[in-house]
Amino acid sequence: MIVLLGVLVVILGFVTRRNPVLVVGVAGIATGLLARMDPSAILAAFGTAFADSRSVTVFAIVLPVIGLLERYGLREQARTLIGRLGRLSAGRFLTVYLLVRQITAAFGLNNLGGPAQTVRPLVAPMAEAAAERTAGAKLPDRLREKVRSYAASADNVGLFFGEDCFIAIGSILLITGFVNSTYHQNLEPTQLALWAIPSAVCAFVIHGARLLLLDRRLEREMAATAAENAYPLPHASEEAGK
Repeated sequence: MIVLLGVLVVILGFVTRRNPVLVVGVAGIATGLLARMDPSAILAAFGTAFADSRSVTVFAIVLPVIGLLERYGLREQARTLIGRLGRLSAGRFLTVYLLVRQITAAFGLNNLGGPAQTVRPLVAPMAEAAAERTAGAKLPDRLREKVRSYAASADNVGLFFGEDCFIAIGSILLITGFVNSTYHQNLEPTQLALWAIPSAVCAFVIHGARLLLLDRRLEREMAATAAENAYPLPHASEEAGK
């Protein structure tokens, strides 16, 4: 059980907001040393895990493809498409994306979305265009970043709570394997997946409500920004005159 102290290293690293790659690397080395592994064996384990996990190196292909698509107008086409949907606001669009992300993740299709391949080139520009069409004006940089953060949160929440509903996901298999081998139980992956469904539903309701409230927040902040531009503060105008 002393080997599990490596998990404590991960927790402390994330709590202190250290670099995730550094935290995981240090935790792996600490776990290997606690298990009385040779340094060469620890290094070999890192190399084997890196070679076996193809998803770690898939970014080397994804990023150039996304860059080429953006160069040839992917973001502009996404904004044009959302502009044709008159009643779809930013909050409603992100709520629909949250639902789609959860459903696809529940069927094991995790790679259909993601911050690099979907959120940045497609979801975020479409949400920005919907917000600008609803407001009837261009978004300030502060509100633009807020819309982008909500787009990323819709992807993360949908994936996090949707993937546990799939019986063949790594986390489900890890839990069942650990419980069955350590506590001599007969826990099936289907049981955990079924119990994950209520959590996914609650996550959709809570975060979906936050996404829908985004429209009102944008409307209020856009009105406040318009009022500030129409009636600038006296000291601001004086400084501008100087």
